[in-house]
Formats: sequence, structure tokens, C-alpha cells
Amino acid sequence: MQLQHSPRLSSDGDGGSRSSRLTSAATAAALTATLGVAAASWVVAVRLMSGMDMGAETRLGSFAFFVAAWAAMMMPGAAPAVFRRAHTSRRVRAVPLFVGSYLAVWLLVGVAVYALYRPHGSLAAGAVVIAAGAYELTPHKQRFRARCRGRIGSGFEYGLCGVGSSIGLMLILLALSVMSVTWMTAIAVIGPAQKLLPANAAVDVPLALAIVALGVLIIVAPSSVPGFMAPM
Repeated sequence: MQLQHSPRLSSDGDGGSRSSRLTSAATAAALTATLGVAAASWVVAVRLMSGMDMGAETRLGSFAFFVAAWAAMMMPGAAPAVFRRAHTSRRVRAVPLFVGSYLAVWLLVGVAVYALYRPHGSLAAGAVVIAAGAYELTPHKQRFRARCRGRIGSGFEYGLCGVGSSIGLMLILLALSVMSVTWMTAIAVIGPAQKLLPANAAVDVPLALAIVALGVLIIVAPSSVPGFMAPM
């Protein structure tokens, strides 16, 4: 009995090992593709943004250009969820559908931003930044952030979680200068980091207070804020 059963066990073990290798390969490929698209979007956006940073007076330019810059900011935030999705799903089409629906959510947000955004003064910029800092401490922010780290069923759901978690950070970028590579990079680092790491008051509270202080500084002494050009 034992001699007849052992080849079957070996075969099952080989099948499980092969399946594990295929899943790992698919995960690596999906993550590489996502990061590759993100890097390409950044290269295009940075080149197009050259010379367009006018601080609070910045205009958004053409819609196509704005979408390229917007996509560059959104793609890095998809990487953690893409990794989890590719690791748990064995369907080849699952990852592109996930990324596509995630970007669709942010594209709708981008359309609203493009339609509503106007060049503004330091007072409006400071008020928006202060409000964004206060939002970092709200239960809504913490709830969306926790959901981004939990089990996500679709890219659409993850996109909504991302909007709720990162909307304050995006408002900071819009208030300071949507065409600033410096501020764009800072937001692109903080946003995904918050999705990956659990909430920690020792980090989150000082960050929120620093954002509020930045907003106050923009109102009181806008010329002293790095990367922010006060309107003439």
C-alpha cells in the first residue's frame, strides 16, 4: 500500500510546487509591468512639466498632459494591491482588469480636478493645506487607510479606498503646485507608504501637525516655503 501510494504523493507535490512557481512568476511579472508603466509615466510627466511650475498660479495645461501627470502619481500606489492580487489570483486577466478599474476611479477624480481647479493665492493654498492636515487625523482617513491594507475584491474598490486615504495629500499638491516635481515626488512617496504601513500615532500625528504648520507658513510667509512660488 505504501509503495503504491508514494508515487501519487510525489506527483501531487510536484504539481503543487509547479503551481507555486507559476504563481510567483505571474506575481513578479505583474509587479514589474506595473512599476514599469509607473516609471514610464513619470519620465513623460517630468519632461512635459519642465518650465510649467508657477506655484499657486500654475495652470494645468491640456487635458492629455494633465492625465499623463495624474497617471504618474497614481500608478505607484497600485503596486501593493497588484502584488497581492497577482499572488492570490491565477487568472491572467485579473491583474490588467484590476489596474484598469483602479485607474478608472482616479481618472474620474482627475476629470473633476481638471474641471474645478483654478490658479489661486497663498491664502487659499494655506487654507487647503491646513484642512488636509486636519483630515489626516480624522476617523475617515484611518478607516480608508485600513481598508487599503485589507482584502480588496476589485480595482474599483481599491481605487475608492485610495481616494479616501490620499485625497488630503492630493489637495496639498494642488494647493502648492500641481506641476512641482518636488512636491509630486513627496506625495507619491507618502501616499503608498501609508497604504503599506499600519497607522502609528507616533508618526501620523507629527506628520499631520507638520502639514498644518506648513499651511500656516504659506499664509504668513509664502516666500519661505520651498517649492512654493507666491503669486505676484
